[in-house]
Amino acid sequence: MSERSKSLALLGGGALLGSLSTFFILRLLQTQKKSVQRQCTQNATAETNGFEGCTIAGKKSGKVVSDDLLKDEIVSEHLTRNIQFFGFESQQKVSASYVVVIGLGGVGSHAATMLLRSGIGKLLLVDFDQVSLSSLNRHAVATRADVGISKAQCLKEHFLSIFPECQIDAKVMLYDSSTEEEILSGQPDFVLDCIDNIDTKVALLAACVRRGLKVLSATGAGARADPTRIRIADLRESTNDPLSRSVRHRLRKEHGIEGGIPVVFSLEKPKVKLLPFKAPSGEEENPSDYQIVPGFRVRIIPVLGTIPAIFGQVMASYVLTDLAGLQVQTEPVVNFDMDHYHILHQRLIEHEELLYGTAMQVQVDVEEVMYIAKELWHGRSAREQHAKDVGRGMWRSINELMLVRWDSTKPASISNLILLKFKEVDEHESQTLEDIKEKEPEFYSRVIAVLKRAENDFGL
Repeated sequence: MSERSKSLALLGGGALLGSLSTFFILRLLQTQKKSVQRQCTQNATAETNGFEGCTIAGKKSGKVVSDDLLKDEIVSEHLTRNIQFFGFESQQKVSASYVVVIGLGGVGSHAATMLLRSGIGKLLLVDFDQVSLSSLNRHAVATRADVGISKAQCLKEHFLSIFPECQIDAKVMLYDSSTEEEILSGQPDFVLDCIDNIDTKVALLAACVRRGLKVLSATGAGARADPTRIRIADLRESTNDPLSRSVRHRLRKEHGIEGGIPVVFSLEKPKVKLLPFKAPSGEEENPSDYQIVPGFRVRIIPVLGTIPAIFGQVMASYVLTDLAGLQVQTEPVVNFDMDHYHILHQRLIEHEELLYGTAMQVQVDVEEVMYIAKELWHGRSAREQHAKDVGRGMWRSINELMLVRWDSTKPASISNLILLKFKEVDEHESQTLEDIKEKEPEFYSRVIAVLKRAENDFGL
């Protein structure tokens, strides 16, 4: 056999092994009770959709999450750079926090790892799946020696060698309505949804909303290659992502949830499609015939390992800064181009001339209009707190928006302009700021805060 033929044979065999390893490992776990018992405590086993869930036994940190974690000299030295960045009191908030991470693959393992390294005091790690050889191109800590054990156990064992003071619980468990209470009880400060199955993801997000829990959701990280297009935004604003689209539709239709859930997603269109499923014989077969858990895919999404890793790092940063109380302004998702900003600028000039007889008090150029429209008002009216138009709808929304002065007694400057719909302009300009402050105090305060940001950004 030629060297080329050998290489192709090895490559084909590796791909087949990667696609089927999870299937055979799960089959093995279902039939070999002794193997399951070694990973699970006998009094913590539960039947979930035909899959045996359990709490991982083994080494325990023996620590209780508290404000006193940083009093340990080793811990405080470990977290020196965090303390310097956040400040001692803010890092105390981080170290007193409890975070649940559900889904421990390429995204979840990296998110959980950085939460741990950053001093989170308590972590719950949840995943029903096992480490496979094909996991190793993107998993944060798994080694070849970990292949075949649960992802939850793998992370817990590695984590206890990194930051043993953290209280770490791990569950080999599938999230669904029967496990909701066990997984989401205890008032976690944050829940990270790193699940790639739509049914489970929708159920988890709906439960978090119902329980009033903070949740951050990861969308599709597979089949993408451009890290510069990764964003955090409300679920309503995520575009070019089929998983987001399906989750958004299901949440609205089944649970009446329109938005309010932050997600990590990529603006990049997927570069490749799901690979065909081939059985050991080499023949294409129906993927559903090989499902261990109903509704879960067995076909492969091609993944460049760096992208899910970055998704996980982005999630960890978002959670850590939120827990520490550090305000971070994420880049808004606004689908305007420069022609649209020119239109907004021209409308402002024409409106000033019509209202004041001159445009001499317009103190912004097109670049500054772009900052105002995109960074300050996120491409929508100042009266809208959340996006209603995304994608093509946002392009159309420019037809009914214009910039006007917030305070009519001051020039049209970068810190005195708001975006409004045409129909909102007359009402705004017929009122004084005192009228608005008295009648709509929340709106008034929100606008003042946004315009204050412009002052700070430009040193005004």
